[in-house]
Amino acid sequence: MFEYDEETAVKFILNYLPQDLKDRFTDDDIYYILDVICEFYEKSDWLSEDDEEQEEKELIQFIIKQAAKDEIGTFTEEEVKLILVAESAYSDTLDIPD
Repeated sequence: MFEYDEETAVKFILNYLPQDLKDRFTDDDIYYILDVICEFYEKSDWLSEDDEEQEEKELIQFIIKQAAKDEIGTFTEEEVKLILVAESAYSDTLDIPD
């Protein structure tokens, strides 16, 4: 079993994204979003699989609001969703249990 490595995750995510988004996001943007994902799960009770679709919607909105609040940037729901898909694909390569 492999460990989650944030630096490797950022590289994987940036490579996974469509070309137009690769130019839009920096390494720092992806590090920030990964940190906000962790913050979301620390603050919420969303560690069950009861309503994954609702969880994803709330996570996307949380990331968008935090990024605006912290003056990191303005991200669209579609952009954030693609980053979440890329992060999930990275996690799947590690064989980490859900």
